[in-house]
Amino acid sequence: MKSLPQPRKAPRQARSQQMVEVILEATARVLGERGYAGTNTNVVAERAGVSVGSLYQYFPNKDALITALHERHAAQMYAAIDDVLATSRARSLRGRVQAMVRALLAAHAVYPELHRVLEKEFPFFDAPREESAADHDIFRRVRQLLDEHRPELAPRNLDLATWVVLQIMETLVHAAVIEPPAQFEPAALEASIVDALMGYLCGPAGR
Repeated sequence: MKSLPQPRKAPRQARSQQMVEVILEATARVLGERGYAGTNTNVVAERAGVSVGSLYQYFPNKDALITALHERHAAQMYAAIDDVLATSRARSLRGRVQAMVRALLAAHAVYPELHRVLEKEFPFFDAPREESAADHDIFRRVRQLLDEHRPELAPRNLDLATWVVLQIMETLVHAAVIEPPAQFEPAALEASIVDALMGYLCGPAGR
């Protein structure tokens, strides 16, 4: 596998971090609106309100921008999961799983066009999970959740169970947001995703 295109450097000061965030936000909007072919660094810089030279300080080309968007997305998913598990009033496993699914659905619904482009057209730009700090954080947080409810779970191997839970969530959440079936209400889709997860985790009693 080819190595992924990387940023030139990481922003260290608050001002430069803010500029990089503005650039990535502009990239997300342009890519969602125009697709890969219609996206270039000049358009992104103009949308971000920065010079092309400032953009090139951090990103050598649009492929590096797209790679950074993938990692930014993973970090946002971790933040959504961590926040909802830390603040949810639900104490039951089902309640916490439902809160997590709802948060991920909401997070993906912000830029469905962008997610459609990233997930369907550019899987190459998604770093392998073992190389993604955000993916490691997501795995660790969900693994912790399962460990807290270990007596309720049917699977004994919690590392494997965490992997399966993440695959189910990612696949079904993407399908529900990126290609939503018009004949089903969003609440029904959410409930069915939760049922699928609980059925795996707890067997028939979980549903």
